[in-house]
Amino acid sequence: MSYRVLIPTAGTGSRLGKLTQFVNKSLVSIANRPAISHLIDLFPSDVEFVIALGFKGNLVREFLEIAYPQRKFFFVEIEPFEGPGSGLGLSILACKEFLQQPFVFISCDTLVKESIPNLDHNWMGFADLPDFEEYRTLEIESGKVKEICEKKSVKVRVQTHKPYIGLSGIRDYETFWKAMENGGSEAISVGESFGLRSLLRLGVVGHCFTWYDTGNLDALNKTREVFREVDEPNILEKANEAIWFVNGQVVKFSDDERFIANRVVRSRELQGFVPEVTSTKTHMYSYSKSEGKILSEIVTIPLFEQLLQHSKGFWKIHSLNETEKQKFKDICLRFYRNKTLDRVALFYKNFQKQDNAETINGFITPTLQKLLDSLDWNWLSDGTSGQFHGDFHFENILYNKNENKFIFLDWRQEFGGSLTNGDVYYDLAKLLHGLIICHELIAKDHYWISWNNSEVSFDFFRKQVLVDCEVLFYKWLEKNSFDVRKVRILTGLVFLNIASLHHFPYSLLLYALGKFLLFKESGFFKSIK
Repeated sequence: MSYRVLIPTAGTGSRLGKLTQFVNKSLVSIANRPAISHLIDLFPSDVEFVIALGFKGNLVREFLEIAYPQRKFFFVEIEPFEGPGSGLGLSILACKEFLQQPFVFISCDTLVKESIPNLDHNWMGFADLPDFEEYRTLEIESGKVKEICEKKSVKVRVQTHKPYIGLSGIRDYETFWKAMENGGSEAISVGESFGLRSLLRLGVVGHCFTWYDTGNLDALNKTREVFREVDEPNILEKANEAIWFVNGQVVKFSDDERFIANRVVRSRELQGFVPEVTSTKTHMYSYSKSEGKILSEIVTIPLFEQLLQHSKGFWKIHSLNETEKQKFKDICLRFYRNKTLDRVALFYKNFQKQDNAETINGFITPTLQKLLDSLDWNWLSDGTSGQFHGDFHFENILYNKNENKFIFLDWRQEFGGSLTNGDVYYDLAKLLHGLIICHELIAKDHYWISWNNSEVSFDFFRKQVLVDCEVLFYKWLEKNSFDVRKVRILTGLVFLNIASLHHFPYSLLLYALGKFLLFKESGFFKSIK
């Protein structure tokens, strides 16, 4: 049976804090795809959707169009979506012209796993939960909804009342719309429940669901655990970026338009090594999901040796004249020194730290500024220009055993503003950083960091195979005439740069590790020895 579904997404999602700083609440990730994707997949392929757009509505539209090109969507812009005059009821009424037929209403922060009931009757969804003080409730009698009660109503009784979950089927839509239109400001603030009250005299069946809430941080974290998939990709979350896996497609999101545009251009530059981009939007692009395993899950010493040999063909060294060499050197200097200073300042700001002469794992270290000042930036910036990936580590490398093929994922959009030239040493440093820190173990909290005033101690688990790969890597670097010390110093800078971008306390570990690596390669450490 073909019908329509109303999903309101206009709200700001303020209860989710920083998670909705860059995305709409319906795009918050659950099991590596947006919450709204779980909703869409509840319904048959011929069902049509009416989407109320407001806060970051352009991103909701982009995602649905790029991830579900075969689905039919009606998008409605809601104004205002916050402040005076706004409300869920306003979003619903704005969608009226597209819902002149029986339809399902589902809140974008409500997830269920049960099948959606037919629309041959009016119905409302509830959960069998004892704790319902914070929710609107339904009084259920003989399977029928007798009354809809507001939050903390004195009428609520444990024996007869169940929390309403923001999911309902509206068969008698004409009665519903008449009530909403006549409801004034109360209908605007109350939302769909106001119109549903008018259907009680016609009969509304109560349907019990296993309810997963995504509307606040505690509930979202619990829902994420329930929906977590076995062997799902291990992706460290960023507020302004995401990678989603939907219907055999990989969708990459960034709030930065240039980021996406340059990624798409570079996908053509790296053709044959990275997946082919099949669809693009202003803030997203997609490509078909490749078969294979992430290298971090299956790496062996022989496979790592094979990767290094394969990568030599990827890092095509560019021949530069003297003018081009100087320009590239200037790019490297800005990329390494200036960006590091900016990122370190951001770390201090984000985590209320300042540059001190800390004792790290028993060693007295100078200030980070002294360590940075001691670096030979002229030597460090004398890079090797070539084709580059930009985020080259095992989590971004796929291996297809059947085809004996490596596929590079999540390539960087540029290097210091250049889409074609990058420093091969930066890829080498990124590879080493992934050998030292294992994302899988970090995701399981297998690390420890203590930072009390100027006393810093840290430790983290490592996989033995990655330790063995590190040893092999140093030998390979020397054999292929790369400077091992330069790679190690750049790796320290990598850790310092990413410290400000990750969550607490992992961010502290990254900073301390980065500083410690620079210290061990500096004259300060050699003087101690």
